[in-house]
Amino acid sequence: MVTQRIANPFIPVRFWAWPPRYVKMDKKLIRIASDLKNFHSIDNYTHTHKLKSKLCGDEIHVYLIVKNSKLINFKYETKSCIYCQASASLLSKVAINKETKKLKVLYETLNKSFIKKSDLKKSWNKFLVIINKGNISRKDCLMLPLKAALKALKK
Repeated sequence: MVTQRIANPFIPVRFWAWPPRYVKMDKKLIRIASDLKNFHSIDNYTHTHKLKSKLCGDEIHVYLIVKNSKLINFKYETKSCIYCQASASLLSKVAINKETKKLKVLYETLNKSFIKKSDLKKSWNKFLVIINKGNISRKDCLMLPLKAALKALKK
């Protein structure tokens, strides 16, 4: 810990508590988050919503184009951690050309996926890479883009 270093400068570096050696960032998560194809705003949106997490401060603004209750386009802007950005990137790719009703079903299914492994349809299976028991501590970050999209569709 930093306080140990300040309090006693004679403690060797190998005994400091930060960074923890057992925490490793998943390379798949980084690859998903680095896909910024849909990371921008659009002017001709039909639905929009800005949502901020009270817990960690992640902020996301989603822009949706919906026609005949089908999601035609999904763009987002975010100031968030890598988990939220990966979830938004994945959602923006997978949700296009899906019915808006299916997003609510997806939200409920993914919410249960943190506790036990659930069976998702083939098109939604990509979410199981980031939503699992190992990431339960980041549940709010991972679900924020989906919550924002659902709130945008309610308006």
